[in-house]
Amino acid sequence: MTKVFVGTNPSMNRVILFFTAALLTVATTFAAAEPPARRPNVLFIITDQLFADAMSCRMGKQFINTPVMDGLARQGTLFTRAYSANPLCMPARNSIFTGRYPHETGVTKNDEHRASLDPKKFINLGSYFRNAGYDAAYSGKWHLCYDEQATDTHGFEFVTGKGKGDSDAGVAEGAAKFLARPHDQPFLLVTSFLNPHNICEWTRRIAGRKQVLTCGEIGAPPPLEQLPPLPANFAPPRNEPDGMTLMRQAYQVDSGPFPVAKFSEADWRQQRWGYYRMIEKVDTEIGKVLAALRAAKLEDNTLIIFTADHGECAGAHGFNQKTVLYEESARVPLIVAGKTVAAGNTSDKLVNTGIDLLPTMLDFAGLDIPKKLPGRSLIPLARGQPAAGWRDHVVVENNMAQAGKLNGITPQMEGRMVRTERYKYCVYSRGQRRESLVDLQADPGETVDLAVDPKFHEVLLRHRVLLAQFGQEHNDPLVAQLLADDVKPIPFPIPNSAAR
Repeated sequence: MTKVFVGTNPSMNRVILFFTAALLTVATTFAAAEPPARRPNVLFIITDQLFADAMSCRMGKQFINTPVMDGLARQGTLFTRAYSANPLCMPARNSIFTGRYPHETGVTKNDEHRASLDPKKFINLGSYFRNAGYDAAYSGKWHLCYDEQATDTHGFEFVTGKGKGDSDAGVAEGAAKFLARPHDQPFLLVTSFLNPHNICEWTRRIAGRKQVLTCGEIGAPPPLEQLPPLPANFAPPRNEPDGMTLMRQAYQVDSGPFPVAKFSEADWRQQRWGYYRMIEKVDTEIGKVLAALRAAKLEDNTLIIFTADHGECAGAHGFNQKTVLYEESARVPLIVAGKTVAAGNTSDKLVNTGIDLLPTMLDFAGLDIPKKLPGRSLIPLARGQPAAGWRDHVVVENNMAQAGKLNGITPQMEGRMVRTERYKYCVYSRGQRRESLVDLQADPGETVDLAVDPKFHEVLLRHRVLLAQFGQEHNDPLVAQLLADDVKPIPFPIPNSAAR
C-alpha cells in the first residue's frame, strides 16, 4: 500500500493528494498495458509449373501424395479459382512481384536479356516491405527483371548465396538458416522453388535427349499398368481455334523445347508419372521450411502464402508445359494460411495471382496498398468474411513466343482470356477463327468450343464487352486490336499447307 504523508495546511494537502492520485493512475495504466504487438511476418512460397489440382488433397492419393501442401490447405483457405496473370515464368513472376498486369510491365515472354524494370515505376514486393522496416529475404529462383546484385532495386537480401540456379534442397536450406536467425524486425521471406519445372527436362529425356534434373533424380517409371492414365481431355477441343491448332504443331517440332509430337500413350503416361514425382519432391522441401518456421517459434505470427507461377498441361489437349490458356496451364494452386485465417476453408472467388498477392501481403502487414495497384487483398476472403462487391471476372494474358519453326518461320500468337463464373472466353491475334468459348460448369475439361454455336452468341458478345472494358480501364492496347471489326480473320504468315 502507498502511504501519503500530509501536513497541517489543508490547501497543500489537497495538492499533494491530487498529484499522488494522478501518479498512481499513470503507474497503474503503464503496469496494465501490454507491450506493443509485433508486426506479423510473411512467408511467401512459390513453386514453378504446378497445376492447381496436382495435389493429393485435390486429386486423391492414387498417383500422388503431397502431405505438406495438404496440411497447408487444412490450416488455411484454399482458393480453387486462382489464375496466373500470364502462364509463363517471367511474365507471371514480374506481375506477382509488382502487382501489375504483364502488359503494364512489358514483360510478356521469357527474355533474360531484356532491360530491367524501372524500380521507381514498378516497386518490387521486397522494396515495399524493406521500406516499411521489414527484413526482406529471398531464397531460390529469381527470374525477375531487376538487377539481382542491387538490393536498392528490389529490396531483398539473398540467403542462398545467389538469386537463381540453386537446387530446391539449397533453397530450403537457405530459408531454414534465415528463419533460425534472431529476428529483431518482422520479416518477409520468399522461398522460390524450381520444381516441378524439371518436368521440362524429364519430357525431353523421354524424347531421347540427354537432360539433367537439377533438383535430383526421381527413379525409373514403373510398368505401364501402374502409370497414371492419360487425362480425360487428352484430345484437342472440338472446334478449337485454328491458331491454337497451328501453335500446337509449331510447339511440338522435334528440334524445339517441346518435342512430344511422336509421343506414344506410354510416353505421355510416363511424363505424367514423372510430373507427380517432382511435385512430391518439392512438397518435401517445402516441409523443411515449415519445420524451420515451427522450430523458431514463429508460426503463430506468420502469414503463409503458397502458389505457383503457372501450371503444366501434362498432356491436356495434347500440350505439355505452359503458355496456353487452357486450365491446366493457367490455373494455379493458392493457399493462404495462418493463425488468423479460416482453417480448412475453400473459396471459389475469382483470383488473379499476378495482381492480388501483393495487396494481400501489404494488407496483412498493415501497410498501405497503393491506389495504382489494380488488385485486391484476399485477407477478408481468407478469413471467411463476406466478399461484397468481389469481381465477377478475371483477365489472363499470354504470348505464345516459344514455338519452333514451320517452313522456316517461327509463328507467334498473343491472346487474352476472360474467366467469368461459368464461362471462359479467349481471343487470339491470329487465325481464321480466333475466338473460343467454353462452359466450364458443364465442360470443365474444355472439350467443346462453343464460340461457333449460335445458341451461345449472346454469351460470346457479353464476354467481348467485358474484355473491351478491361482494355479501356487498364490501358491494354492489344485488346482493341484483338476485337477489331468483330474479330475478323488475321492469317498467319505461313502457307496454309503448313497447318494441314
